[in-house]
Amino acid sequence: MTLKQDLGQKIQQLRKERKITQERLAELVGIDPKNISRIENGNNYPTAENLTSIAEALRVNIYELFVFKDEIPYQKMKEEIIEALNNEKNILFLYKCLKGVKG
Repeated sequence: MTLKQDLGQKIQQLRKERKITQERLAELVGIDPKNISRIENGNNYPTAENLTSIAEALRVNIYELFVFKDEIPYQKMKEEIIEALNNEKNILFLYKCLKGVKG
């Protein structure tokens, strides 16, 4: 499966979980409902602006749109990060990583 297809399926899954129609999502994002259909079917990528609007409409962070079924669920990641913070070496390493990412 391609990234386009995975992303489309994730958007569709989240939209359905929130009981939002394609038409309503399109209205919230400000695009044609056909574009939502094309995105969900894996035929089109959303623009960066539309991706931001889709995430906002679905009440998720953008990165959550890219957490697919084969990957570690968000809650599991969070638990593992919290557990890792019990180790001083990990805290120092994570701090250095965060400082390096700071832009």
